[in-house]
Amino acid sequence: MTSEISVEREPSLSKLNVMGVFDWAILDKDTGTFNWKYDRKETCYILEGSFSVTPQAGKTQHFKKGDLISFSEGLECIWIVTKPVKKHYHLW
Repeated sequence: MTSEISVEREPSLSKLNVMGVFDWAILDKDTGTFNWKYDRKETCYILEGSFSVTPQAGKTQHFKKGDLISFSEGLECIWIVTKPVKKHYHLW
């Protein structure tokens, strides 16, 4: 099982509509730091905020409003939320 993060910055509105992003659930997360393990693949679209994610055996990546991100199943990481986050998300 591969543990990775992929991101597309500012995807087109047409792509988001085709994916059905605006019908996905919404999650709000306040500032803070927490450990997380993905038991399923997650794709999310960031509506507000900024944060960084550091995989157990990887480099820190920074994310913000307008990012479309996929987190693979099995990924273990640390989230640091620097500005409260609001995101659409879908678990696969």
